[in-house]
Amino acid sequence: MEVNIEKLTNLGLGLARVDGRVVFVENACPGDVAEIKITHENKNFSRAQITQIIKPSPHRIKPRCAMQKVCGACQLQFIDYNYQLELKRQIVEDVIRKIGGIDIEILPTVPSPETFPCRYKIQYPIAVKKSGRMVAGYYKPRTNEIVNIKHCPVQPEICDKIMDFVRERAPKNLRHIVIRSSVSTGKNLVTLVVSEGDFSKLAKEIFDKFDNVTGVCVNFNLAKTNVILGKETRCLVGDDFITEKILDKTFKIGADTFFQVNPPSAENIFAYVCDNVSGTVLDAYAGVSAFGACVASNCDKVISVEENHNACELARQMNIANLEIINMDAGKFLQQSQQKFDTIILDPPRKGCTAQVLDDACRLTRKGNPAEAGKIIYVSCNPATLARDLKYLVANGAKIESIQPFDMFCHTYHVETVAIIRSE
Repeated sequence: MEVNIEKLTNLGLGLARVDGRVVFVENACPGDVAEIKITHENKNFSRAQITQIIKPSPHRIKPRCAMQKVCGACQLQFIDYNYQLELKRQIVEDVIRKIGGIDIEILPTVPSPETFPCRYKIQYPIAVKKSGRMVAGYYKPRTNEIVNIKHCPVQPEICDKIMDFVRERAPKNLRHIVIRSSVSTGKNLVTLVVSEGDFSKLAKEIFDKFDNVTGVCVNFNLAKTNVILGKETRCLVGDDFITEKILDKTFKIGADTFFQVNPPSAENIFAYVCDNVSGTVLDAYAGVSAFGACVASNCDKVISVEENHNACELARQMNIANLEIINMDAGKFLQQSQQKFDTIILDPPRKGCTAQVLDDACRLTRKGNPAEAGKIIYVSCNPATLARDLKYLVANGAKIESIQPFDMFCHTYHVETVAIIRSE
């Protein structure tokens, strides 16, 4: 059947309608006129694939990567970049209104300074075929089949070379390989995720082969889940961290510590947050205290709270006088604290915040004088959970001042968003 693609959903699928029924279409661009084939139906919607583009959207382009359709990692690479930015703004606007019930202007998406490459952390699952051939790459959409990636234009070229080297030598019980690359130094940290075995020989071979690999770690993960890293990480050779520079601060990033995958774009976010903080600041879900360190020179005092011990140790090594590092679950800290803050920075995982966390954030920023209401800066990688949490905050008396999207994850439907909230 022939359809018009009306919009892009927050899951990266085109939306069309057939006799009033919603159809989600893979690899579709708004403005496409396409012939589609229904692949799945339920009572509320259908899913479909394009069998023929009858009239392409004016925003369709040839993707740089020949594997774009089958890989699943860069869902929007066939759409021109400026329109990708507008689509992300629309995605945020759509979910904020539909899920959050909030009618507010969504500012234009701030572009990434770099788009090829733009991904400085890769996590490849690894499998061995019946033929004995090892494959490593990303999962084909909605399958457990790994697409063997030999070249990926959105990541540094060195990652392709390391992966080729590993494919030829790795034992069969290697589960994942994680590579963290530094934009500022060009150095790389390699982590081999395994269930068991001695990988010291492979680690030394990688370290000796590549001058810009500063260290190779092994992470043990026995769990049969989709969680990539286990709790135990050892450095087998070299350093167990790389350094990255954001604004005027240098951060140490370990194998199991969180840091943004696109540092040039992250710098835009950190600068934006710096412009919106003052006084006493709480940096919750802090990781290596990237926000805390960057805003410290603008503030009287910053307290960064992070439950990952290694991340806290790396953050303490920066020795910033007015930055206090607390190794603790952010939710527990918020619940127990009685200290008032002028600004609280929340940077939770994709699942967002609990109602308790939001209540406590409001409690710790709320002032007696409405003109001096505390500020919450909510940094989100998931517009849907952001919308849910903003709805809760508004229902409990908070005011949303602004919502600013940033393109952290180029060529994907994912978008980073910063909301400025007054806790009145």
